Parts: sequence; C-alpha cells; structure tokens
Amino acid sequence: MREDFSYAMVHDMKTPLSTVMMVQDMLKSGRLEGKPEIKNKYMSIAKSETDHLFALTNKILTISKLENHKLEMNKTEVELTPIIEKLTEKFKAKAQKPVNFIIKLQAKTAYADNDYLGEVISNLIDNAIKYSKESVEINITTEESERYTILKVRDNGLGISEADQKIIFQKYERAAAAKRSRRNGASGFGLGLNFVDQVIKAHEGRIFVNSTEGEFTEFTIYLPLETPSDKHNL
Repeated sequence: MREDFSYAMVHDMKTPLSTVMMVQDMLKSGRLEGKPEIKNKYMSIAKSETDHLFALTNKILTISKLENHKLEMNKTEVELTPIIEKLTEKFKAKAQKPVNFIIKLQAKTAYADNDYLGEVISNLIDNAIKYSKESVEINITTEESERYTILKVRDNGLGISEADQKIIFQKYERAAAAKRSRRNGASGFGLGLNFVDQVIKAHEGRIFVNSTEGEFTEFTIYLPLETPSDKHNL
C-alpha cells in the first residue's frame, strides 16, 4: 500500500508542478508580452496549482502531527454560515460541471476550530464533485441535539460500495484504489478522508458515511457542544 501511495502522491503532485513550470517558461520566453488577458489567465492557473500543492503539503503535515498528538484544535464557537457560503461560492466558480448547493442550517454555530472545520467541509465538497455525474447536487444541513452539532454533506454522485465504506477513512485506501480512482477521472492519494477523520477525532467528534452505489453518498459529522468545563478551561 505504501508503494501505491508513493506512486499516487507523485502522480498527483506532478501535474500542478508541470503546469507551474510551463507557465514559468512561457513568461520567460516573452510570448505572453502584449497579451495581458492571456497572461493573467495563465498566472491565475499557476497560482491555483501552487495553492493545490501547498494544500497537499499542509494536509500531510497536519495528519502527521495529529497522529503524533502534536496538534491542538483551537476550538471556539464558530459561525457556520460564513464558512459554508465562502466554500460554496469557491466551488461553484472553479467546478467544471454544474454544481447546485442546497443549504439548510438549523444549527448556526459549532464548537470547533474555524480553519480546520472549513478544511473538513471543503474536502467533503471536493469529493462530492469529483465522484459525481455530469450534474452535481450537494445538500449541506446542520442540526443540534442535546450533545452535538450535527453536520451532513450529501451528494447525488457515484456512491461508495459497502466494502469501500469500511475502509475509506484509512490513510492509504485511496492510493490502494488508485486504478479504480483514475478510471473515475479523479486525482488524489488517499489523504482527504483520513484528514477529515483525524480532524474530527481531534475535536472529540465522530464521522459516519452512508451511501448507495449509483445514487448518493452522505457524510454525517457529530461535533460535541461546548460544555461548562470547556469554558472553565478557557
């Protein structure tokens, strides 16, 4: 699995690196001088690919720190609406297929690390779009129980088999399934859902998946509410 992981990781990083190098060569050659619109387009592509590489690097480092218990969550009462609105606008703009978001937030806040919760939701949306049909519909809902803020992300995509549902949160699962993933046209090497799982565990929360092949996938996250002892510790 580690060999598969290494291959998939290099494969996933090679594309953005190649794109950045191509843009660099074009800028150096002077072929884009006097063509501001094309130049700006290529610069935007290079920045996007650089951000992608940076995100991959951060994900690897974060998982390593979480596994070694060296990363602490800076948990506060965070507003969910701004996080979700920002992400939905970003994915609508960058998606290469129609994406429709249906947002119903009964719970408006969660006790969480603002940045890491945003990364978790971003990963789930990204997966929903990657493993989807030609038109994507993503439902994001929240509610509150006596003990938890419950957040759900549901898509109308390709679905996940019962066998794969048992292993998708494992660190190298995505790399071990690299051939299947490439057939589906998606890139990645198995860190996204492991990252999500690790971050939710660091919040002392839980995550579950429910899916039917060819119909939908739904991830449900349980984040503990802030308790009096949490406030005392602050």
